[in-house]
Amino acid sequence: MSDNRYDVIIIGTGAGGGTMAYHLAPTGKKILILERGDYVPREKANWDPQVVNVDAHYNTKESWLDKDGKDLHPHTNYYVGGNTKFYGAALFRLRKEDFGELRHHGGISPVWPISYDDLEPYYTQAENLYQVHGNRGEDPTEPPANSPYPWPAVSHEPRIQQLSDDFARSGLKPFHVPVGVMLDERNPTKSRCIRCNTCDGFACLVGAKSDAQVICVDEAIKYPNVTLLTNALVQRLDTDSGGREVRRVIVERKGQSETYTADIVVVSCGAINSAALLLRSANDKHPRGLANSSDIVGRHYMGHTNSVLMAISKCPNPTIFQKTLGVNDFYFGSDDFPYPMGHISFVGKLDAITLKAGAPAIAPNFTLELMAKHSLDFWLTSEDLPDPDNRVTIGRDGKIVLSYTPNNLEAHTRLQAKLKQAMKQTNCPIHGNECHQGVFGQGLFGRNFYVGQRIPLAGVAHQNGTIRFGHDPKTSALDVNCKAHELDNLYVVDGSFFPSSAAVNPALTIMANALRVGDHLKSRVGVSTESTTSSQEVALSR
Repeated sequence: MSDNRYDVIIIGTGAGGGTMAYHLAPTGKKILILERGDYVPREKANWDPQVVNVDAHYNTKESWLDKDGKDLHPHTNYYVGGNTKFYGAALFRLRKEDFGELRHHGGISPVWPISYDDLEPYYTQAENLYQVHGNRGEDPTEPPANSPYPWPAVSHEPRIQQLSDDFARSGLKPFHVPVGVMLDERNPTKSRCIRCNTCDGFACLVGAKSDAQVICVDEAIKYPNVTLLTNALVQRLDTDSGGREVRRVIVERKGQSETYTADIVVVSCGAINSAALLLRSANDKHPRGLANSSDIVGRHYMGHTNSVLMAISKCPNPTIFQKTLGVNDFYFGSDDFPYPMGHISFVGKLDAITLKAGAPAIAPNFTLELMAKHSLDFWLTSEDLPDPDNRVTIGRDGKIVLSYTPNNLEAHTRLQAKLKQAMKQTNCPIHGNECHQGVFGQGLFGRNFYVGQRIPLAGVAHQNGTIRFGHDPKTSALDVNCKAHELDNLYVVDGSFFPSSAAVNPALTIMANALRVGDHLKSRVGVSTESTTSSQEVALSR
């Protein structure tokens, strides 16, 4: 049993857990990382749209239930690196205003217990760690930053540059999306990233996307004090007799039950699975689940209101790496709608194979190949608001139940209308204002894009909010350091801690918060933050 004793156990290897492991690795403390999946196999299929988008080969095969008891097949995956293995690597800071109370058309987005200024240094660290490419000063809503991006923005390809220029002429302020890829456009022959069309939604076969496995986990396990166990599913957390500490982490691995112990346990399974783990770990001292005397755990689930809109253009769109352009002019509202609407950017370029999964009947004279060749593929995100009845629970059969009713939908409808209007104002040198035949939101586009205008419940890539942090144990499960109010050694560092969802990808905020909480844990175990950062920089520069 002594071999199973650690100083820190981290459960999960995604944006939160992977970043935490990297940050704590140089402390010399004995660290165990537990990952329920394995590494994504490196195979040609990583870049095959049929395998990835249509067959959903890399998705988990487990099923959950929705609020009506119907099977729900989540579009998520369990691998080293978590969902960052397949994310689009758009790495945004939340806006400064997102940390305060915001009045939406559908209700109130609550204040956070920390300010943007508290997180700003860690945003900078996370951007440097994940090699974010961007340009400060372009995005009209961007928060203040104390340093430039570590890498220049990924350039627009000609068709996207044309659209950016059109938007700018119409009075909008388009900007380059901050992206975490290992691209050196000034030295393409030595650039790790080859700027391909299989980034968003795909695992990177050449390891050039800044995901948590490549950036953090692989570097952390170079330290002799760090151990990674894959295919290790954590079933429950057991506490001491007083219910004040997690004493045992019960793991199923290779068909056997194993027990591990640690002074500190960090849960980072994603907002849905982290809540489920705490609920499954109920005992006499915690009958509602760990950290849940307030009945907060599992509640306030948020995942954004997301949709894909596809514009069919008379001009072709030969863009390869499309995810470079963003528009935030309507993030906090407009003159005719004084409420936040959200964020507009792009998804990876859609192809004929992906469209085949359910092509919209919008251009009858277009074949799938022609439609893909002429499409501009937008991703829209609006903030959904925390509702205690939108929640994660555990069914009688042990299945996860995800109950969710969409809210704040008028904001998203308005955002869609703003994009459609903006597309009508573009001025093509060949076709004038008539270049775009329309902007459509119908159709089934692979594993991430679905029938109808909104991404349905199964799309859980932006999950957050189920184990919110705060000052008051009656209204939050975690304190400001993301430690459970009711347990002395339990921390949660994925998107669970969010009190509100904002309207940009949560990944960078999860990463930055993991670094912030990591500094707290270093202090707790008596390790100097400066000394470990210095040793880490030396070790990883060799």
